[in-house]
Amino acid sequence: MTKWVYNFGAGVNDGNASLRNLLGGKGANLAEMASIDLPVPPGFTITTEVCTAYYDNDRNYPAELKAQVDAALARIEEAVGRKFGDKDKPLLVSVRSGARVSMPGMMDTVLNLGLNDTTVLGLAVGSGDSRFAWDSYRRFIQMYGSVVLGVDHHRFEEIIEHVKLEADVIEDTALTPAHWQQVVEGYKNMVAEEIGKPFPQDPQDQLWGAISAVFGSWMNPRANVYRRLHDIPANWGTAVNVQAMVFGNMGDDCATGVCFTRDPSTGLNEFYGEYLVNAQGEDVVAGIRTPRPLSQAYAKPGEVSMEVALPEAYVELKNVRSILETHYKDMQDIEFTVQQNKLYMLQTRSGKRSAAASLRIAVEMAEEGLIDRNTAIMRVNPSALDQLLHPTLDPKAEKKQFAKGLPASPGAASGAVVFSADEAEFRAQRGESVVLVRIETSPEDIHGMHAARGILTTRGGMTSHAAVVARGMGRPCVAGAGGISVDYGAQTLSAGGVTIRAGEILTIDGATGEVFAGSVKMIEPQLSGDFGTLMGWADEIRRLKVRTNAETPLDAETARKFGAEGIGLCRTEHMFFDPARIGAVRQMIMAKDEAGRRTALAKLLPFQREDFISLFKIMEGLPVTIRLLDPPLHEFLPHGEAELKEVADALGMDAATIKERAEELSEANPMLGHRGCRLGVTYPEIYEMQARAIFEAAVEVSKTAKAPVPEIMIPLVGTKRELDITRAQVERMAKAVFEETGKTVEYSIGTMIELPRAALTADQIAESADFFSFGTNDLTQTVFGLSRDDAGKFLPAYVEQGILPKDPFVSIDVDGVGALVRIAAEKGRSKKDKLKLGICGEHGGDPASIAFCESVGLDYVSCSPYRVPVARLAAAQAAIEAKETHFRDK
Repeated sequence: MTKWVYNFGAGVNDGNASLRNLLGGKGANLAEMASIDLPVPPGFTITTEVCTAYYDNDRNYPAELKAQVDAALARIEEAVGRKFGDKDKPLLVSVRSGARVSMPGMMDTVLNLGLNDTTVLGLAVGSGDSRFAWDSYRRFIQMYGSVVLGVDHHRFEEIIEHVKLEADVIEDTALTPAHWQQVVEGYKNMVAEEIGKPFPQDPQDQLWGAISAVFGSWMNPRANVYRRLHDIPANWGTAVNVQAMVFGNMGDDCATGVCFTRDPSTGLNEFYGEYLVNAQGEDVVAGIRTPRPLSQAYAKPGEVSMEVALPEAYVELKNVRSILETHYKDMQDIEFTVQQNKLYMLQTRSGKRSAAASLRIAVEMAEEGLIDRNTAIMRVNPSALDQLLHPTLDPKAEKKQFAKGLPASPGAASGAVVFSADEAEFRAQRGESVVLVRIETSPEDIHGMHAARGILTTRGGMTSHAAVVARGMGRPCVAGAGGISVDYGAQTLSAGGVTIRAGEILTIDGATGEVFAGSVKMIEPQLSGDFGTLMGWADEIRRLKVRTNAETPLDAETARKFGAEGIGLCRTEHMFFDPARIGAVRQMIMAKDEAGRRTALAKLLPFQREDFISLFKIMEGLPVTIRLLDPPLHEFLPHGEAELKEVADALGMDAATIKERAEELSEANPMLGHRGCRLGVTYPEIYEMQARAIFEAAVEVSKTAKAPVPEIMIPLVGTKRELDITRAQVERMAKAVFEETGKTVEYSIGTMIELPRAALTADQIAESADFFSFGTNDLTQTVFGLSRDDAGKFLPAYVEQGILPKDPFVSIDVDGVGALVRIAAEKGRSKKDKLKLGICGEHGGDPASIAFCESVGLDYVSCSPYRVPVARLAAAQAAIEAKETHFRDK
């Protein structure tokens, strides 16, 4: 018989941390904590396999599940001496989801399950505290009503606010038992009105309703969005954890909190967290009350830390911190409850952290001997390094402080104020920078948080939804800015007599919690010593070289600063659009014959030569791959009437002639038209000029600096003969320049593999090539028959519907495009075993694509300058995974 239910706590632990895929992260870690004798309330986990079976069988459960759940529930009853549904000593349970990876705020929790109009009286008598009993009951109706029955949570808030108004109190904690009874009655009436039947009173109905809600929430829209953003497969499913309740809301010797074994923003080895006295777990993360700091080190004047308020529980918690970090060998995110001064552990998991914290924690743990260097390298998400490479506020810039909140996620952002996630997404799609301003964020806001440059909330602490999600996404965030008043109706935020309206510019500093009116000057990031240390370790391990895509001195210098080992793609057409030279380009295009074209190209030659001299000097003897002209010529001609006239005047021609030439050059499908090497074959003088400029620049630089190594790349080759013809042109120019100058430089000639035919006949093409560079942007277009410029209209829907796992322009399509890369690599090296192979599409900076490049045996990847550190780390991780498969298995 299949085991669908696993017990934990009270001396019976069926699972452990290694069963994360089956029990989910939460269930596996509860069993693990219980097995190392930490105080974990007893419970059981319904496995992720039940979730899969539930969806496979049209939302029906396996036949044996009910009996297994009943047996597990009876074990909890025995362990705690209470019975589920008993009127005198009722057992209450929590029902929580837990997927194999943490999905903060995505899945729904129900606490105090088992309360009804009868058991609430037993709880009141048994605890001697009727206020606590009725507060617990109203919390249960609120959570169950919202999570299971689908009642809008604002409806519950309205009832509480109304009762507080009548009672003339501000804090929930000031309400009396009679007030809470009044709230409960209001809740039950409102729920009955909303769903057309009374709130369920049978604890068994409540339990199965909650279990079904957890499984149902696995497929809710916000969970789907989160999974899509974080590449989590839908078929992993979630587990359900049912656990005996412990109460943080029984009085002032009770508390609930969330803590991290190290600071998740900075990585500092300090105990960091927040707690609330007389509260339940959701209060801390929901951001409804602003929590207090755990340790005195983080307390501001007037704040009472847990270290002071509950010293015994705090000492015990510090001890647990040390046990868990040593046991898991990673920074832990812990949830706990203190019930009448006794500590209980409700969850531990590897803590989400900012990129800066991730680096610091990995490096310090390796230096402490807790983990080895390879583990440290694997701990840092390469994509998260983007966070470290973005600007911060210039300390010298003029700033107009508007308000201050908590520094929830580092980095700075400026943008137009928007008050809704939908508007943030809409405006960001139009290319605008926006800052999302909310009273508090909820999981429904995920898409807008992703689209925004930064996030500002007026409620919630450092472990609120906004803070945790922003840190994970690398978005700057200021949370709990209580001095700001937000009015969604008027679309304004106000503080200190100043009002900022929707659409006006706001700047936030996620490192300090400061909020400024208007935009503030930013500065380039300064990378910490930990960054250099980890990158040094990564460089020792990786096999793949990392180059950059660059054609301007600024890009080349930036990439060198980030550790680029050469240029893998210099797109010469980008240089042609410069205002000083576009006239000569257009004159060349308008010329009637070769002589006219050569005259115009002679004007371009000195410009091109200077371009290459600058790049060669910056790259100091490193390889520089220069792609000869690739786009169709009509791209350099103006389109509008006014522009046509301007160009005609500048060239001393009439506009009609230019228009006629533009029409001659226009193509039905320019991506597959007269471009790439086809230009070099029909207009050899273009490639000859570019080759001459390259060789003259290389010779010039070699006189005073380390000789450059130009790699000349012929684009869009589909046949060996095309490469033969264009290669001969380049070699002729090299010979001429070397004879004229009396100097030679080392060089190579290769091609871009960006057409399926080139990949399939790579063995023939390799006979005439010194290297292949895979242009995976165009190769993806030609393999899929997709236009990258138009695919945005439907590709998101394809990813959403599971037709494609990811956007193939972002992460390489291993089965199709990848198969052609593998074929070309194998065929090319069958002719020349030392054939140099690289990749220069956007995929060169994508960690998953880099892992694929490692598996195929490419020599280098090339990516945009700011992605160079990402690629260096991803290349090291790919090399480690190739040797140490236990990392890959995780």
